[in-house]
Amino acid sequence: MSEATPVGPCSPCLIVSDLVRAIGHYRDGLGFDLRYSTPAEAPFFALIGRGPAQIMLKEVAPEIAPQPNAGRHPHSIWDLFVYCEEPDALWAEIEARAPGLAAKVADRQDGLRGFDVADPDGYVTFFGAPGAGPDAAG
Repeated sequence: MSEATPVGPCSPCLIVSDLVRAIGHYRDGLGFDLRYSTPAEAPFFALIGRGPAQIMLKEVAPEIAPQPNAGRHPHSIWDLFVYCEEPDALWAEIEARAPGLAAKVADRQDGLRGFDVADPDGYVTFFGAPGAGPDAAG
């Protein structure tokens, strides 16, 4: 097999019901930076990020509702997976910033260690990494 051309981080786009509220959640609760928003007078689009992780947020119209995966199927609750080598340290930081915002960090049955955070529209982000849960040994 030949070596694949590398690609950079990806930036998923979430449709949100209230852009200002969504920015506040990711910025104030999770420590993301607001990298861009437009238009200046009444933004409907924003790019937020923390390190190489970026998320696009877009408020479309009141009749265009967010569609988190958890509302579509109970076995597919995550909307975003953010790789984090030190989920315990990140969880402690978020807990200090916004107590109770994130589920407790834990080892999962699928071999992942990390934690979930739901945003105001119900999108669930998992912050974690493989290799720590009960199935990590193989």
